[in-house]
Amino acid sequence: MGGTGPSRRAAGDPGARGRTTIADGVVEKIAALAARDVIGVHALGGGVSRALGAVRDRVPGAGGRSGVTRGVKAEVGEVQTALDLEIVVDYGVSIADVARAVRGNVVSSVERMTGLEVVEVNIAVTDVKLPDEEDEEPEPRIQ
Repeated sequence: MGGTGPSRRAAGDPGARGRTTIADGVVEKIAALAARDVIGVHALGGGVSRALGAVRDRVPGAGGRSGVTRGVKAEVGEVQTALDLEIVVDYGVSIADVARAVRGNVVSSVERMTGLEVVEVNIAVTDVKLPDEEDEEPEPRIQ
């Protein structure tokens, strides 16, 4: 049985040769878009992070987290990931139902697109958007 041909491992699936790494930001972006798709989610991020992010987005070269991933933090390992999300919900929705739907959509999207196992999705509801409340978009100070 000890032939001189190629070993089974080398002759296996070419797609398994090598390593694929996925950056935290990729998982954060997927999770953010999946969370925003849920009815009842008004925005991601807490009031302060949204306000600072809005200013940062308007200042060229300011860096920092993009508006897309604001309110989402991922820890990505080789085969698993864990996520923390901050969301603002619309007034009148069931927060428990929205959180359940966000969790399900995020897990489904991240696992389908990355192949990583999502071990947890922690959700912090940081605010509720009232029907007559203006969005917190500060006026830019730098022109």
